[in-house]
Amino acid sequence: MTKLALSDEILLRIDKPARYIGNEVNMVRKNPKDVEIRFAMCFPDVYEIGMSHLGIQILYDMFNQRPDVYCERVYSPWSDLHQLMKEQEIPLFTLETQSLVKDMDFLGITIQYEMCYTNILQILDLSQIPLLAKERGESYPIVIGGGPCTYNPEPLADFFDLFYIGEGETRYDDLFALYKSVRAEGGGRQEFLRAACKLPGIYVPSLYEVSYQEDGKIESFHPKYEDVPATVKKEIEMNLSDTSYPRNPVVPYLKATQDRVVLEIQRGCIRGCRFCQAGMIYRPTRERNVDMLKQCADDMLRSTGHEEISLSSLSSSDYSQLPELINHLMEHRSQGINISLPSLRIDAFSLEVMKKVQDVRKSSLTFAPEAGSQRLRDVINKGLTEDVILDGAGLAFAGGWQKVKLYFMLGLPTETEADMREIPRLADKIARRYYEIPKEQRKGKCQITISTSFFVPKPFTPFQWASMCEKEEYLARARVVNEEMKEQLNQKSLKYNWHEADVTVLEGVFARGDRRVGQVLRKAYEKGCIFDSWSEFFDNQKWMEAFEECGISIDFYNLRVRDEDEILPWDFIDCGVSKEFLKREWARAREEKVTLNCRQQCNGCGAAAFQGGICLEHQN
Repeated sequence: MTKLALSDEILLRIDKPARYIGNEVNMVRKNPKDVEIRFAMCFPDVYEIGMSHLGIQILYDMFNQRPDVYCERVYSPWSDLHQLMKEQEIPLFTLETQSLVKDMDFLGITIQYEMCYTNILQILDLSQIPLLAKERGESYPIVIGGGPCTYNPEPLADFFDLFYIGEGETRYDDLFALYKSVRAEGGGRQEFLRAACKLPGIYVPSLYEVSYQEDGKIESFHPKYEDVPATVKKEIEMNLSDTSYPRNPVVPYLKATQDRVVLEIQRGCIRGCRFCQAGMIYRPTRERNVDMLKQCADDMLRSTGHEEISLSSLSSSDYSQLPELINHLMEHRSQGINISLPSLRIDAFSLEVMKKVQDVRKSSLTFAPEAGSQRLRDVINKGLTEDVILDGAGLAFAGGWQKVKLYFMLGLPTETEADMREIPRLADKIARRYYEIPKEQRKGKCQITISTSFFVPKPFTPFQWASMCEKEEYLARARVVNEEMKEQLNQKSLKYNWHEADVTVLEGVFARGDRRVGQVLRKAYEKGCIFDSWSEFFDNQKWMEAFEECGISIDFYNLRVRDEDEILPWDFIDCGVSKEFLKREWARAREEKVTLNCRQQCNGCGAAAFQGGICLEHQN
């Protein structure tokens, strides 16, 4: 096993060398000679982003609890080190032991966001691992992809040996046991992959073939061999209270994006917003036991020295034991510990909780109405009325807040110009609520920041069949909002930001693309595209050249409405939510009908009975 340490000369020539030296607090140390499996865990972005990701911390802790596995970490080298590694042919190495990634048994890459795809190729390239899975011989690691983007793995199919679909707590022990067994019997890479595809949740792209119609749509997708499963079911951990959770998470040397203890209180969401992929693929809702969370919080604060703890979930307000948990965490306030509560809804209970734990003078409140008009909020099944939004804002202002952030989307299905203009009008109504407070009780002007992103349809949502807009159309819609904002009475209290439209267009292609778009990804990387989610690196011209040179049409993937009977690239995956349910919700969206949340009624999505489990809302 070759080891490599960057020379002092190189460390002095790069920004933030602490990104690459390891030895952080709580880093796991093992003798590589004492283990049977070496696993490089990768987040394909810069160290500060990757170190903030809870999923990697969970798997890092879980894998390293096994005496036969040593899990080490690797992140994307920043552009300065990337250039030096290419010039001097320095292979990528792990943080824990500075061992070469290409010498590992496994390279596991978490895939969280489409605009990190070129960084996946960067990791493979700098590791000196062939980009294409079919070109890897026995000496290279098995490259595994995991994370939410694997719910459509097809744009990356050529680059990965296998994908793990679903939650990581359930199947890795079986995968490691299989690897050791195949290796002990003298089997190689192909023998392992043929056996691994039969494990639940494991997808081996090379064992499937795709054909296309003349119009570009998929004609068929099927296994190459009879013993390869035609459907891959997602993996899900139903009992989150008894599964692995990192009590001693690694503490970065540098200030990470989330420089705090993260406590995941539940998975899934009861709400059913039609644009939200996470709300669908993480069904059913599962809570962690409050006593387990109390102990985890105490242990992690003690082992890390962090001065803030954040509760993680898709909708924290819906956690049934939130008051008890908050009361426990409040006991740490005397030690200078702050509590962060993202993903809370706009209601009196949530505001009371936030007022208890936050410094109102310093903090801002974040609301996500997603759409300005009630009609469009009904289309997306947001479940928020204007009265609820305004009443929530009024309660917040009365409680001492004066800074509010509002998040919306432009380009949602059925959106009209009237819907767009309602965004600044709603913000103005919120500002008016503030100025209804007697002047002597106010603390200056309120600050309301409107942010709009552009809608991207995602797999396994009711909007997976919807069309997107062209870049120019997205920007035109942002200009409508900006124009309307200038007409509002309280425009001086309003500020407007919008997302980059060209990035949205690419995200749309890779979110719903098939295997053919992988060649564009490779071409863009060869042209120098990396860190595409960072505005200072993103180069849209290079991307457009890559699409043109590969003969791939962006419009084919983004601008057409899919037929409901069309074969979609991800149809071979069973995520627990039935296609029939998604079709019903797609129809209800076009009819502007609201579907009640899971606590109010069961809507028959299929997740409650998935894997033989039962939904949280039906346990009593």
